[in-house]
Amino acid sequence: MLSEHRRNAYRAREERIMTDADERRVSKALQGLEFPADREQLLRYAEQRQADPRTLRALRALPAGVYHDGAEVENSLPQRPEREGSD
Repeated sequence: MLSEHRRNAYRAREERIMTDADERRVSKALQGLEFPADREQLLRYAEQRQADPRTLRALRALPAGVYHDGAEVENSLPQRPEREGSD
């Protein structure tokens, strides 16, 4: 049985890993944003568009820096590793 601490740590780690659906939510939240933009500008824009909490967490997980387009943002999101044999 996992301790409460280990369960919370596992849950937190899972929240930092993005799925394809998360990428779509981030992309939708940033539609219309003029690039380049840094992480704080991305967050402010998404908040103004009333992005959901998971989308905001995804943006907070981005490395600090300047992003030149939406594709660069999506490529910088932490990704769930592909499982072997899932072809």
